[in-house]
Amino acid sequence: MKVDLFDFVLPPELIPDRPACPRDSSRLLDLRAGQLADRVMRDLPELLQEGDLLVFNDTRVIPARLKGLKGGSKVEVTLHQRIGPATWRAFARPAKKLAPGVRVDFAPDFFAEVTDKGQAGEVTLTFNRTDSALMQALELYGVLPLPPYMKREADARDRADYQTLLAARDGAVAAPTAGLHFTPELLAALDARGVNRTTVTLHVGAGTFLPVKVENTRDHVMHAEWGEITSEAAAAINAAKRVVAVGTTSLRLLESATGADGVCAFSGETSIFITPGYTFKAVDVLLTNFHLPRSTLFMLVCAFAGTERMKDAYAHAIAAGYRFYSYGDACLLEP
Repeated sequence: MKVDLFDFVLPPELIPDRPACPRDSSRLLDLRAGQLADRVMRDLPELLQEGDLLVFNDTRVIPARLKGLKGGSKVEVTLHQRIGPATWRAFARPAKKLAPGVRVDFAPDFFAEVTDKGQAGEVTLTFNRTDSALMQALELYGVLPLPPYMKREADARDRADYQTLLAARDGAVAAPTAGLHFTPELLAALDARGVNRTTVTLHVGAGTFLPVKVENTRDHVMHAEWGEITSEAAAAINAAKRVVAVGTTSLRLLESATGADGVCAFSGETSIFITPGYTFKAVDVLLTNFHLPRSTLFMLVCAFAGTERMKDAYAHAIAAGYRFYSYGDACLLEP
C-alpha cells in the first residue's frame, strides 16, 4: 500500500505546544457510526453506553533524554527501549562518535558504556545504575522527551502536563496522549454513567515519532514496545459490553494479545503494524488524538474507521481549527 495515500497538508498553527486547560475542555470530534459532530471531552459520558469498558494505558513517561560528554564532545541520547535492569536502547546524536566500548558521562557519578551500535543512530547503553537507582538518576539528570514537532525543551509544566491521570508504571518515552484529556471530574461523570475502566501497560517508545520513510507500507519496520495485560484486566475486557480503547497504544496492545478465546494475559514485546485491511478482534470504539500525515497511527485510524472517512474527518478538523498531535484535541471513532 502506497504511503502517499495517507498524506495531507496540516497548517503548522494547528500544532500546539501546550495542552488545553482544564484537560477535559479539549475539543472532541464525534465520529461514531453515522456521526460527524463537534463536541468537547466533557461530552464523552453521554456518547458512551452503560456497561462500556474504557481501557487506559497506565504507562508513565520517564525523563528519557540525557545530555552527556564523550571525552570533550557533547552527546545527546533518548532512551526508547529497556533491555535489562541497567541496559537501554537509545537514539543518539551524533551517533558517529559512539562505538562499542565508548563511555558517555552524564554526571560525575552517572555514566553509561556503549555496548552495541545499530542503524539510524541507535545504540545500546549499559549504565552504572540499575532499576530504581537508574530511575532516580534519570529523574535528577534527564528531561522529558517532548515530541520533536514541539520544537522546545520540556519544562516544569510538562512534568505534569505530559503525564496522564492514571500514569503509574515507569517506562514510556512518549505519553499515551488520548489519556491526557481525562480529569477526576470526567472520570466521576463516566462512573455515574455506568462506564467501567481498566488499565493495561504499553511502554511507548520513541519510535512513535519516527517518520515512515519508505514508499510502500510493506517495507516499513516498526520498533518493538513492551506491554503487559494482567489476567484480571483480560477477564474484564472479555466480559465487557463494548471495549473502548483510550488511545492507539491500548488498541495495539489489545489486538496483539487477542486470540480465538478473546484477549489473553500478556507480557512481552509487540511490533504490530495495523493498516487498512486489518480485521479488528478486540476493540469496538477508539478514542484517539489527531495524528501526523504519513504516520503509522494515521494508517491505524484509517484501518479502524475507513480511509476516505478519516480523510474527510481530518479535512473537517483542519477547517474547524482542531488542535493536532500530543497536546491537541481528540476524536471518538466507531467502525
